[in-house]
Amino acid sequence: MRPNSTKQKVLVGKTAYGVFLPLNSPTIVEMLGYLGFDFVILDAEHSPIDLESCDHMVRAAECANITSIVRIAMNIRQNILRYLDMGALGVQIPMVNTKVEAEAVVESVKYPPVGKRGLASIRAAGYALTRPLGEYVKEANQETMVVVQVETVQAAENIKEILSVPNIDVIFIGPTDLSSAMGYPGQPSHPEVQKMIMSLVNQIRAAGKAAGTTAYDLDALRKCKERGFQYICYGVGPMLLRASREYLQVAKE
Repeated sequence: MRPNSTKQKVLVGKTAYGVFLPLNSPTIVEMLGYLGFDFVILDAEHSPIDLESCDHMVRAAECANITSIVRIAMNIRQNILRYLDMGALGVQIPMVNTKVEAEAVVESVKYPPVGKRGLASIRAAGYALTRPLGEYVKEANQETMVVVQVETVQAAENIKEILSVPNIDVIFIGPTDLSSAMGYPGQPSHPEVQKMIMSLVNQIRAAGKAAGTTAYDLDALRKCKERGFQYICYGVGPMLLRASREYLQVAKE
């Protein structure tokens, strides 16, 4: 199993930069890797991306030496393992609202004795052709990355309990859903939402965990760095939008 450079970077206190990808495109995955991004989030929650799509994109990520993380819609063990079995280096699970739900994510990602993930001679293990399965299990438990999303008022209220769960690498604050849950849909910059985000970041960092979020423009990126986020995500949509508008503005002058 490939070393998880993104996890290593976050664990030593550095910042990793990635991109949400809601498109079925191994080519874009490769390009993001060659551009120098640390990780790509294959968004199997808010897009038509399916298992077979992810399989090809995980291979592309390996070619370009970029960490593949899959955002999976359902916190179900047999569902999560299918994405990990293909070789994804981590998962990002949305709407984790309680300690029990956070524990379920860890149990799904890690093999015994840490978790409850089922073992087979799958691609991530080299089909058991390159080394014994026992060695693969140790590597997988060490290298796989666990990211849980905090994006509701309930999750914010339970943040201390969620933070107490071992083997979670990143607590990801989802500003869009959080603003909606707080009664400010489409207003992640609202002062009350920003106040909540700062409170969460402070608690996450005080607990020795890494905080993650989105930054879709340069001002947001600077703010995230100032606040101490270590797992910062751009998006293919905002990337395309910004570059296209700048180009068309010059083209039409």
